[in-house]
Amino acid sequence: MRGTTPLDAGTTRAWEGGPSFSLFNRVYRAAFSIAWALFAAWTPPPLHRWRAWLLRRFGARISPTARIYRSVRIWSPANLHVSDHAVIGPGANIYSMGKISIGAYAIVSQGAHLCAGTHDVSDPNFQLKARPITIGERAWIAAEAFVGPGVSVGPGCVLGARGCAMRDLEDWMIYSGNPAIPLRPRTLRNLAGSTANIGDRSD
Repeated sequence: MRGTTPLDAGTTRAWEGGPSFSLFNRVYRAAFSIAWALFAAWTPPPLHRWRAWLLRRFGARISPTARIYRSVRIWSPANLHVSDHAVIGPGANIYSMGKISIGAYAIVSQGAHLCAGTHDVSDPNFQLKARPITIGERAWIAAEAFVGPGVSVGPGCVLGARGCAMRDLEDWMIYSGNPAIPLRPRTLRNLAGSTANIGDRSD
């Protein structure tokens, strides 16, 4: 499935119930859902390399050292880029209508939701809009937090559990709440030692 066009939207009227994506796009996503259910969703937690390999077959850019857990939900692998040693935790929802990039050593914790799609509320046809999300290196999206369309989370930034980010988050800052507000800068006691076992856990 390499080279798949990830998004082909907006040619029909959403209010009339027609499909917003091409037949090719829908078949591609259905094929991926079936493949993930058959070959990944039941696999033991340590088989991260196998799941990364499968995602690459469907157009994702996944580092061999990334950790993708079996219960992750991914809308379109073709829009996903996960860098070295990054983690997508159990039950995370990667709604990749637009491009989603996750930097090296970043963590997307269990139940977090990265949503790269929205609707144009000023459009009479209520058309879909895809807007990319960037998670910077060493950032942490904590459990059940939400990152909205078009948001850039800076390197080293922390979005606390169940926080909601609808605007860009600054580098090396800790945020919490809905909407997310800055609490204090993030500092690391020992940068080299802090990443030795980053993200290790099982689902």
